[in-house]
Amino acid sequence: MEKENTIRMSVTKRGDPLVTKEEKMKPAVTYELLHECKQTGARRGVLHTPHGDIQTPVFMPVGTQATVKSMTPEELKEEIKAEIILSNTYHLYLRPGSKIVREAGGLHQFMNWDRPILTDSGGFQVFSLGDLRTISEEGVTFKSHLDGSKHFFSPESVMEIEEDLGADIIMAFDECVEHGASYEYTKQSMERTTRWAKRCKEAHTTVDKQALFGIIQGGFYKDLREKSVQDLIALDLPGYAIGGISVGETKEEFLDVLQYTAPMMPKDKPRYLMGVGTPDYLIEAAMAGIDMCDCVLPTRIARNGTAMTSHGKVVVRNATYERDWGPLDAQCDCYTCQNYTRAYIRHLVKTNEILGDRLLSIHNLRFLTNLMERVKIEIEADNLANFRQEFYRNYGYIK
Repeated sequence: MEKENTIRMSVTKRGDPLVTKEEKMKPAVTYELLHECKQTGARRGVLHTPHGDIQTPVFMPVGTQATVKSMTPEELKEEIKAEIILSNTYHLYLRPGSKIVREAGGLHQFMNWDRPILTDSGGFQVFSLGDLRTISEEGVTFKSHLDGSKHFFSPESVMEIEEDLGADIIMAFDECVEHGASYEYTKQSMERTTRWAKRCKEAHTTVDKQALFGIIQGGFYKDLREKSVQDLIALDLPGYAIGGISVGETKEEFLDVLQYTAPMMPKDKPRYLMGVGTPDYLIEAAMAGIDMCDCVLPTRIARNGTAMTSHGKVVVRNATYERDWGPLDAQCDCYTCQNYTRAYIRHLVKTNEILGDRLLSIHNLRFLTNLMERVKIEIEADNLANFRQEFYRNYGYIK
């Protein structure tokens, strides 16, 4: 009894109810499994976060620098129906600086977004710098791509930065090896990523406000993927991500690693596949039991004059659409498709008008959130495999 009373001595201020230490240490984000598709094993669930619930599987628009390019938060909520967005630690550390964001009240206040946010650790960006970075056991020394200034990321410093940013979900610092890396180097990198994840957990102080996800690495070697999963599960983190695929490999290689790795991940925790945003990869991810995906693709191709539609890609800048008075996609409910023609959007793109980028971005983002809404319905109906075939035929993936 004395021990129990001691534990319950942790009392919140202003007369709030007693809260045990155990209750305080509950993860900020939890996963609730609602249904598994009988055809495929795909998962329909809910992520509970400090800034609201997220219906899964979900596509997360990327707001790398505290903005989804050309979109207002109101448009993301009302037009796109986005439930969560992603921002990037590396870029926000460099500009405007994580301390500035913290002074603003965190990312939610800074960018006027009251729904959940996930921050990547910046590992992928740092390791993409090539000759501009040096890896050691302690961390990574790198030069800014902006001005060449020298910086250092360690698991501990990345946790401090991500805690300053204040996202609901934060990612452990990892190393993402390039496609084709040798077995020996990939093994060393994977083991270092696990050690870094442990250091991230030890340095993470905002457990009740932010959920720390570990990142499974191991390249395209299945035994290394399995070892990575086992070692990270032992850390008992609130969620796990698959990193290091969709990095230039073939689709067959991608699916092989995805379908091998995902079933080994804990069933009672969220599963995140990093850097995936084409319609086919989103469907394949859901079929493999993934709950969350993200990618810059929809806004990036929008800036190149390309739209995703229910019948495949439309490169609207092409001359064939000069007198096309129809919408980008007659089946789409987005603001763009309800109000503008392909001919007009082509005119905007050809004259480099910002509105063209915005209209295409609205459409592409809504297309993917619409797709995931349909995927959720098909999972609940135990029909996802049939829907996949139908979608692939319509989109042009199969004849």
